[in-house]
Amino acid sequence: MVTAIAPMLRDFLKKESAAGLILMGMAVLAVIVANSPLAALYRDWLALPVVAGIGGAVIDKPLILWINDGLMAVFFFLVGLEVKREVLTGQLSSWRAASLPLVMAVGGMAIPAIIFAALNWGDPVAIRGWAIPAATDIAFALGVLALLGSRVPVALKALLLAVAVIDDIGAIAVIALFYTEGVQTQMLIGAAITLAAMIALNRARVADSWPYVLLTVILWVFVLKSGVHATLAGVAAAMTIPLEARGQQPLERMEHALHYYVAFLIIPIFGFANAGVSLAGVSFSDLLAPLPLGIALGLLIGKQLGIFGFGWLAIKAGVTEMPEEVNWRQLHAMSLLAAIGFTMSLFIGNLAFADPALINQVKIGVLSGSLIAAVTGYFLLKSALPDPALSTDRAGPDKQRAPSSSG
Repeated sequence: MVTAIAPMLRDFLKKESAAGLILMGMAVLAVIVANSPLAALYRDWLALPVVAGIGGAVIDKPLILWINDGLMAVFFFLVGLEVKREVLTGQLSSWRAASLPLVMAVGGMAIPAIIFAALNWGDPVAIRGWAIPAATDIAFALGVLALLGSRVPVALKALLLAVAVIDDIGAIAVIALFYTEGVQTQMLIGAAITLAAMIALNRARVADSWPYVLLTVILWVFVLKSGVHATLAGVAAAMTIPLEARGQQPLERMEHALHYYVAFLIIPIFGFANAGVSLAGVSFSDLLAPLPLGIALGLLIGKQLGIFGFGWLAIKAGVTEMPEEVNWRQLHAMSLLAAIGFTMSLFIGNLAFADPALINQVKIGVLSGSLIAAVTGYFLLKSALPDPALSTDRAGPDKQRAPSSSG
């Protein structure tokens, strides 16, 4: 029997699956637009200056940076809420539940980075992109799973989700440690004071959302001005939201309220704004340049070796155990779906490089690697799932017979 899964997790998987399908469509649309007569309009739209402020406090950025620094801060706030919930009550709340996804996620981050570094070691600029293939796009991956419907074991979906959550924690740490430069101490102190106020609200068991939201906006401004990447404000703020306060569940309430906006508005906008790679003058040899090749191979080869390889070793060594009703072929297919790096990979690529030509190479590597991973992972998983017709035929007397365990 598959272990019963919480209604919140089912709801999450349904939303993320649908969002992944929309994200695929927006990515394709962005590539089409960037290579059509609308390309100039697309670039002008991304460069559109947007100014916001009160009095002397003004933030003046092009639209693309409002999307990547502003809207994505909301995405990271949601990621922070999900991470906190998973650690306190979900897939990561015990060693037994967290051991396999933890081992797989560590391998899935380390091996892709090593492969990328091996191909770009001699280039001091390109090597800054070492973290790009280490990321997993959970929405995109679950969107591919959605194409296979209910045949996919819920335990496999939950495992992929847990791996992606740990992957997100790793990505957040990487951004904080390696992609933060020129810190402004005064703004950082302001951010620390604001965060302390939010912690005080948590300690006082304040359940209303609006004080947290107001302070999160203030925290975001301080962090943006400090030189630390602004999206980290979202993660830090999420950690202060109480799981339970005065008979209410503020964390769950905010998570549910944000899911639809993030899944069906913010992530599709980010995908459309960042996936528009120009293919003009691009040849097959460009795909074999160290930067895009390192990203593509890091995703395709690194994720399989890291996620499936580390998982296989951990299960065989008895450190952890195989999820119920999941087999090795399904686990291998899942490692390929986890190689879809799209959203987080593009995000880290924008942090790593300022040169538009290098960012274009990043897009080529991410899109090619993610596309191959999605298609290959889909067909591998499809072949590893039970045939619907056979399942129907066996729904009679044999349904009562417990499957034998191969140990």
